[in-house]
Amino acid sequence: MAEVLVYVDHVDGAVRKPTLELLTLARRIGEPVAVALGNGAADTAATLAEHGAVKVLTHDASEYADYLVVPKVDALQAAHEVVSAGGSLAAVLVPSSAEGKEIAARLALRLGSGIITDAVDLEAGDEGPVATQSVFAASFTTKSRVIKGTPVITVKPNSAAVEAAPAAGAVEALSVTFSDQATGTKVTGRTPRESTGRPELTEAAIVVSGGRGVNGAENFSIIEALADQLGAAVGASRAAVDAGWYPHTNQVGQTGKSVSPQLYIANGISGAIQHRAGMQTSKTIVAVNKDAEAPIFELVDFGVVGDLFEVVPQLTEEIKSRKG
Repeated sequence: MAEVLVYVDHVDGAVRKPTLELLTLARRIGEPVAVALGNGAADTAATLAEHGAVKVLTHDASEYADYLVVPKVDALQAAHEVVSAGGSLAAVLVPSSAEGKEIAARLALRLGSGIITDAVDLEAGDEGPVATQSVFAASFTTKSRVIKGTPVITVKPNSAAVEAAPAAGAVEALSVTFSDQATGTKVTGRTPRESTGRPELTEAAIVVSGGRGVNGAENFSIIEALADQLGAAVGASRAAVDAGWYPHTNQVGQTGKSVSPQLYIANGISGAIQHRAGMQTSKTIVAVNKDAEAPIFELVDFGVVGDLFEVVPQLTEEIKSRKG
């Protein structure tokens, strides 16, 4: 069976959920070979093996932390050469983050291969892996495959359920020679992100968002209270962000972040195409809006026509009482 390279997104050895989703998808088209780089790379092996990695290629060097993107591209290229020399390679899978897409694009260019970004599903095909994408602001669903070189595919978080599938997970050291470009962009400083205790927006299974109808930064506490009861991330529409009510890092939409949770709850959001582009692939969508004609209701699975200041606190209390 062909092998599939999976780029591992981890923090000091703690594997992030999108990588585990990639391993689930990789098993559909071949045998997953994980590539873990940087500090704590070897510590990822047990988790990766538990989720289907037959092999884990590791390499640690200061370049991965000190410089942007290119050292990781060099390492993936080296992994591609190693795996290709030993047999057939079905694809290279990378999480669809901002960094992940840049890594994938640079790698595809070096390999002379085609690239597919923001896939939401992956299946085996007679002529190679077939990726499903939501395109044109999620108005259409397409199926695509790469016809030149090794397919390089980035996959959006929450595109697949994480499934345990114990495998060998044999750890092998990867030999990497960094290119001259590897040290071109140096990291000069880091500021730790302030923890809210909530899930990462793009990885969360549930997202609760607020829009113009929240009517002020102080009122986002209502949205946060519901999110905390559900163990959800908090999102915001562009209107709310532009008004200064919530940070840009939490913006959902075409110029913000794309999310694809199991449940998306939109509160006081009209449903402009810019916002819909960032959340239309959510599995279940619920909207609360006092305007019965709001475009968001064309999209939802469940809609509540009502004042969010009445509906959302009631919902929060109901969830809290059921949990208690």
